Amino acid sequence: MIGGSRLARAVTGLAAIAAAFVLAGCNADTISQVPARALAPVSSALVAEMDRKQMPLQSPILIRIFKEEAELEVWKKDTSGNYALLKTYPICRWSGDLGPKIKEGDRQAPEGFYQITPGLMNPRSNFYLAFNLGFPNAYDRANGRTGAFLMVHGDCSSAGCYAMTDEQIGEIFALGRESFAGGQKSFQVQAFPFRMTPQNMAKHRNSPHLAFWRMIKQGYDHFEVTRQEPRVDVCERRYVFDAESPNGAPLSFNARSQCPAYRVAPAIASLVSEKQANDERQYADLVARNVPTAPSRTGIDGGMNPTFAARLKPKSLLDGVFADNKTVVGAQPGTMGNNVVPPADVQTQIANAGAPNDQGSLSQGAPVQAASYAAAPAQPAQQPQRPAATTRTASAEQPKQEAKPSRLQRLGAMIGLRGSRSAAPAETKPAATTVVAKPAPAAESPAPRQQVAQAPAVTFSGTGIIGGGAAPLSSASFDSRFGAPR
Repeated sequence: MIGGSRLARAVTGLAAIAAAFVLAGCNADTISQVPARALAPVSSALVAEMDRKQMPLQSPILIRIFKEEAELEVWKKDTSGNYALLKTYPICRWSGDLGPKIKEGDRQAPEGFYQITPGLMNPRSNFYLAFNLGFPNAYDRANGRTGAFLMVHGDCSSAGCYAMTDEQIGEIFALGRESFAGGQKSFQVQAFPFRMTPQNMAKHRNSPHLAFWRMIKQGYDHFEVTRQEPRVDVCERRYVFDAESPNGAPLSFNARSQCPAYRVAPAIASLVSEKQANDERQYADLVARNVPTAPSRTGIDGGMNPTFAARLKPKSLLDGVFADNKTVVGAQPGTMGNNVVPPADVQTQIANAGAPNDQGSLSQGAPVQAASYAAAPAQPAQQPQRPAATTRTASAEQPKQEAKPSRLQRLGAMIGLRGSRSAAPAETKPAATTVVAKPAPAAESPAPRQQVAQAPAVTFSGTGIIGGGAAPLSSASFDSRFGAPR
């Protein structure tokens, strides 16, 4: 009975999604055509957590995304009518750099405020499940920004998107589906470069995107003090939040035109003003103390939550000796898949963490075979390709190496314990057979990493927030049911 009622609710929620596809002319006119993964119920563990937090299963949701922290938060309305944090998911991979998306092909994941309707949910995504952020929104269009089909999806691979594991997006998709079944017309996604604290604003004070970030921080602050979804409008090519008519007459907003006369409800305005004044005092103090700024980034490569990066690093001697099945604190279950391309900084960490017997560094841009969170990997995953120039090879005269000792034997050797194995005579390894790196043939050398064109300096004119833009770059087509980006 319980399973049947959950399925019925799932079908009800998915009916809104399917109906939206029908209206859009898509081939989704029957529920029977929808993959089973899109009908999967919310897990019993998460339902229990919602019960504990007094959140009805079909109450509205809201999502916040933070690039630098590589985290996605799902907020849900509780019985008090306020939003409360339900769950935080580590983001497996996001692409681009800190800052908004400017042009098609710049591989930037968007920042800003987006409304996800049933028609933007994709139960047939080639990346397991997905929802479209709806980029460009009114603000993006008013500022001449281009691009399409920017998603939150599975498969842990990204080209301008926010990529989760399949298990994670399955859970998030189900939560959105249930909220539609409960009557929510759309749920809001707030995408930020980082948590909008005074410390982070001071850290990034030299960024050309600072004015844009100050603007979207207003929406962040509205949510922080009210725990209600802020109403978002656009006029004069800028966001405005929780605007209401000062005299009760209907308001009309045009993204490129002058803002109408509006006000923010005094109760909200007072709370926001108090928070912003406190934040500005902290920010000014940090700047006066000349706290370090974030180093300028070279290239556009995106990020990955440390939880996932840790899974890609080679294991040290002591890893797993005493607690092989110990899970990573804060990790959500999920399989990273076979197409993970770690960011450059993670690749550097992987290379630096290699053991003395490591067979070369990680190939730039090579996919990584990653392990599932369900089981701790015993050894680092093998890479499909490695740069030939860094592969260690032994000469023909080198004698066959004795089998490597186990981790416990190596641990015993470190603390002075002797095992039954006898040491190999030192003279059995001729000096002439030292392991060397063979030069690689030109045809096998890895292609140099593409240099990314840098965006021109951002200019500010009139009431516009952002001017200028990044030079367009070629990008691979986004293989999903929505078609290639335009």
